[in-house]
Amino acid sequence: MQLSDFLNDLHFHIDNVRPPDMSVDWDDAPLPFKLYQGLPVVDLPSDISLPTKPGQTIREVSGLLWYTYGLTAVCQAVLPPAEGVERMSTMQLLRRYVPSGGGLYPSELYVYLKIDGLPWGIYHYDVAHHRLVCLREGNYDAYLERALGHRCLLSSCFGAVFISTLFWKNFYKYNNFSYRLQGLDAGVLIGQLLEVCKHYGYEGTVYLQFLDTALNHLLGLNAAEESVYALVPLSHRDAAYLSNADDFRGPECETDEHLCGELPRLLHRYYLKSKKVLEYPTITAMNDASMFHSTGSFVEAKSEPQTAPPLADRVKSPHPMKSRARRVVALPKPGCQSQDFGGAFDTASNAVFEAACRQRYSPGLEFVPEKVSLEEVALLLWESMSSFGRPADGTVRLGELALESGFGLSIACCIHGIDGLDDGAYIYDSEAHTLLLLREGDHRMELQKGMSMPNVNLFQVPLCVHLVGHRDFYQKAFCCRGYRMQQMEVGMLLQRLLLTASAIGLEGHPLLGYDENVCDDIYDFSQSGQTCLVQVPVGHYRKTSRFEVPLRA
Repeated sequence: MQLSDFLNDLHFHIDNVRPPDMSVDWDDAPLPFKLYQGLPVVDLPSDISLPTKPGQTIREVSGLLWYTYGLTAVCQAVLPPAEGVERMSTMQLLRRYVPSGGGLYPSELYVYLKIDGLPWGIYHYDVAHHRLVCLREGNYDAYLERALGHRCLLSSCFGAVFISTLFWKNFYKYNNFSYRLQGLDAGVLIGQLLEVCKHYGYEGTVYLQFLDTALNHLLGLNAAEESVYALVPLSHRDAAYLSNADDFRGPECETDEHLCGELPRLLHRYYLKSKKVLEYPTITAMNDASMFHSTGSFVEAKSEPQTAPPLADRVKSPHPMKSRARRVVALPKPGCQSQDFGGAFDTASNAVFEAACRQRYSPGLEFVPEKVSLEEVALLLWESMSSFGRPADGTVRLGELALESGFGLSIACCIHGIDGLDDGAYIYDSEAHTLLLLREGDHRMELQKGMSMPNVNLFQVPLCVHLVGHRDFYQKAFCCRGYRMQQMEVGMLLQRLLLTASAIGLEGHPLLGYDENVCDDIYDFSQSGQTCLVQVPVGHYRKTSRFEVPLRA
């Protein structure tokens, strides 16, 4: 199978990427975290809270990692009894502040740190024990600068975060469909990291183009098992931090072969619990095809200013879909209702953000039919898109990786029973803060029929959100790598959407088990070249019986 055909099936023909006779060996399932063995460790402080003043000590690193990816709660939930079974069963979950497909968490976090009280070097974040595992000591500023194509001055940073994907952690359950989840999971994690960085007064820029083999070699990863998906250098907001390609240029094109030859190979042992690990040739083929081996292969994006103006101050250009809109609905401005949880060292902002993280929950069948106001819809859409002034990949801005395609990421939604809005399918114009009505009517039946699993009752929710992007998955610009880049971008927007919903008293449940063709037909995306990349029902919910204990490291 051609890899482009695989990506098309992964999105539009899911049954083609999963073997019909597939069975999951639950007893041999891997752990949701990676455990290194026989390496020096650094226990992280357990007195965790969002900061009220600047700092970059091990205490701040502890909080940054825990709020981003740490274990936050142990939960035992009662499952509905199966047909013909009288006894109810329970399920135990280890929760984090970020969602993950099936709760499998295929992403891993690594950090490069240059802070006082800790040997400079490369560390793995051991989620299970909330500690750092030292993989390699030393100063790797020059190495990372070269792996990034001299697009970032690492000496102005106190560290960097690597987001990797360990393929087996969700392949064992989802087979080749896991590839779609891996990019999305990594993006959600990046989105959470960026939100947490705001509260610590850190600046983080997302790099999705780098020399893959060089970064894997630095971390000691076997690319057949695990590979780096993103790199996020960290600095203080007032640091002389260069992330624009025109600010800092190296003398020559770099290659992974030269870089890897400068460092000894690492052969560290780790434990995942699975005794039998199957092969996944399509996943490794996709990973190999997505790699950059020379910085000369990087795609130069159109130059953008380092800091985008706020949505309200941007020059408004007509939305590409406006000419097809049957009606344009002006939304109320957020004003004082705005849920700002992005302020650094602000007690009120910290409280809003922490509550949103703690309450974030995927309700499933626990949605209940309660009213959602027009003001809440307006606030949800405004706050979700407001974060997209952040730069991704240096000169590439979130939502604009498609380059000449004309479409970045958008939010579309099917609405029912919201006062002030007719039932129908809309797309959000973030610059004008309006909803464009594309098709009238109640579309809940079509959406419900299009779901592959009845794990959400869409008749209980007034708002079904779709995150929308270009249907070529950025392949025209970035070839195979474009797919995972788009999925990560979607994940970043998704996490912002989920946190915003939680902050205003709602919840969203991300879904991939839906018929994209049905959704695209509802919005009539055939002419625009767009497609629905993830489906998120949003509404009120009521939790069923469960026992949950919060964790602090």
